[in-house]
Amino acid sequence: MARKTKQSDTWAGYGSSYTREGARSPEPGEGLKAVLSGQVWRVKPDEEPKPKNPCLWMQAGVVTFKSCTNYYDCTTCKYDHGMRKKVAEGKQLSWQDAMRCRPDLERVCRHTLTQRIGHRLCAYDYHCASCDFDQYFEDHLAPHTPSLPPESHEVRGFEIPVGYYFHQGHTWARIESGGFIRIGMDDFALKLFGQMDRFELPLMGNELDQDRPGWDMERRGNRAEVLSPVGGVICEVNTALLEDPPQANRGPYGEGWMFLVRHPNLKKAMEKLMSDTDGLEWTKQEVQTLESMVEEVAGPMAADGGVFGEDVFGNLPGLDWNRLSRTFLRRG
Repeated sequence: MARKTKQSDTWAGYGSSYTREGARSPEPGEGLKAVLSGQVWRVKPDEEPKPKNPCLWMQAGVVTFKSCTNYYDCTTCKYDHGMRKKVAEGKQLSWQDAMRCRPDLERVCRHTLTQRIGHRLCAYDYHCASCDFDQYFEDHLAPHTPSLPPESHEVRGFEIPVGYYFHQGHTWARIESGGFIRIGMDDFALKLFGQMDRFELPLMGNELDQDRPGWDMERRGNRAEVLSPVGGVICEVNTALLEDPPQANRGPYGEGWMFLVRHPNLKKAMEKLMSDTDGLEWTKQEVQTLESMVEEVAGPMAADGGVFGEDVFGNLPGLDWNRLSRTFLRRG
């Protein structure tokens, strides 16, 4: 709630200061005019806003404020295209030339500017197309280094990370640096079915279709198809899962990812999926369904519900694999 300061014409709250228009102020004329309770006030943020994902053009000092809205995929960014068009017409300084005007020790790599790597100086005078590190970062380092969720919620022992999107077949998708979509199976599915003996994964270059079988998993002779949360062309396959399937369970939202895919329209690719907030409520409903199935074979659960641990299927032989697949993987 906003609070009034000792000066009767000044209010402070919600990260901003409110000064009555016409009143004496330490910084007269600053801020934006706003009408509050029939009076005109000037509203001035207490702190300078900082973008969560700063644009390259902003970091180079060409524009004052711009947040990246295209996951650092400059090749498909309309804003970047527009700025480069202005540069070609001689109406705008390029971000590369802006960086070349800086002292040598401040000419950092574009990936440092966008906060995706630590401090690294540019060795190619911002001719990124000729830079071996730039190619290595975009083609190898970023795709093979999944970012971990910054925060997670938990429902009865099942993890729901912030910033991920969820499919009703218990798979997830996350848009990452460069406009890639990383996908995998969620914590609920991997704890429910336990550690797999084998995953059958398609090869790079194959195309996945949303809501269609994307890969197979097998355990103790039981097989199940898993629906892909999004469509797109496979750019990377987590081949480590072929040699070590339990890796998926050890890090379902990190090292246990399945594929990295490209889709020409990121918004369209994700529009049918649940956000992390919706996924949290949906998981609660799925847990209730699972509880009912467990009680059918093991009797009533504890009054407080408790939490589910690893390998629900393996620890309760009465659970039917095919029924679990139909119910939670949406198969059949």
